[in-house]
Amino acid sequence: MKPFNKKLVLESGHEFYGYGHGADVERVGEIVFNTSVVGYQEIISDPSCLGQIVVMAYPLIGNYGITDEDFESKQPLVGGMVVRECNENPSNFRYTKTFSETLDEQGIPCIAGVDTRMIVRIIRDEGAQRGAIVNADMPLEEALELIKTTPLPTNQVQQVSCRKRRFSRTPNHKYDIVAVDCGIKHSIISQFNSRGCNVTVVPYNTTLDEIMAFNPDGIFISNGPGNPNELTEVVEIIRAVKGKIPVFGISLGMELIALAYGAECRKMKCGHHGGAAVRSLESGRIDMTAQNHSYEVVAESLEGTNLTITHVNIPDSSIEGVECVEDKVYGVQFHPESAPGPQDSTYLFDKFIKLMEEKQNA
Repeated sequence: MKPFNKKLVLESGHEFYGYGHGADVERVGEIVFNTSVVGYQEIISDPSCLGQIVVMAYPLIGNYGITDEDFESKQPLVGGMVVRECNENPSNFRYTKTFSETLDEQGIPCIAGVDTRMIVRIIRDEGAQRGAIVNADMPLEEALELIKTTPLPTNQVQQVSCRKRRFSRTPNHKYDIVAVDCGIKHSIISQFNSRGCNVTVVPYNTTLDEIMAFNPDGIFISNGPGNPNELTEVVEIIRAVKGKIPVFGISLGMELIALAYGAECRKMKCGHHGGAAVRSLESGRIDMTAQNHSYEVVAESLEGTNLTITHVNIPDSSIEGVECVEDKVYGVQFHPESAPGPQDSTYLFDKFIKLMEEKQNA
């Protein structure tokens, strides 16, 4: 057996030795685990994963390669990857590069051959923590010092949001949507385009006057990385337009909607990353959903606001959806665009179309 050349060191002192793939660089970041069976390309290119070191719970990664048109952003933004087995010989007629080649090209390290089941249990039981992918011969004390002295990232949305507005148009459109880009995924825009919507994507710090100059039928607040409590600019926009224009938020977007109504958000123990069962309180319907968030809305803080809970997470009862029917504002914590993930909840895009139609016909 060839000697190990990389190791993963956790803030708690655990060490896992393995083999390097992707870029041969050191990387420090928050460790999260993702339970998705497929969709590793969408995960590494999801702006919500900015800087994170993602542990894939599914044991075989890279088996269908990387396909250029399946990226969710212009380039992968994940900090690093931890996998049990990295497949270098994909079987897929669409693939253009291997998983490892893509990571190497984008400067992203990956470690394979480690016990991902144990790592997942540690994160689940001990909670979120930082870790480092380093050379196998680095002493543990040096690796822990590297983790300790590496500053935590801030203003992450600023790093992933577009710098200038851009358009995504569709023939014979019916509605105009302004999407506030906190780290929007390409598949979300595609869902709107497929329903006859022109989408204008604007930076997260766009002013209200600039947004209203587009005369939108609806405003969408996107997913994204980091702490929602830092994004006061977006919260103020939601407060200004609620009750006047339909608003829809996904993941971070839902958290910002909750803050705009006076609720609170807090960091979760280990977040939701991957598949999760969610129940609609209105219909009783249970959807399998794709999730990628580390913050949640505090249930007790919703008292006294005009928001009602629409969806809950079945395993831990956390809030997965909120709505103000009167204001035509709603958001969900999961990703209904299904990239990656089941297509159970794409009906939530149809709901937004209906709200915009009601506004036009009012």
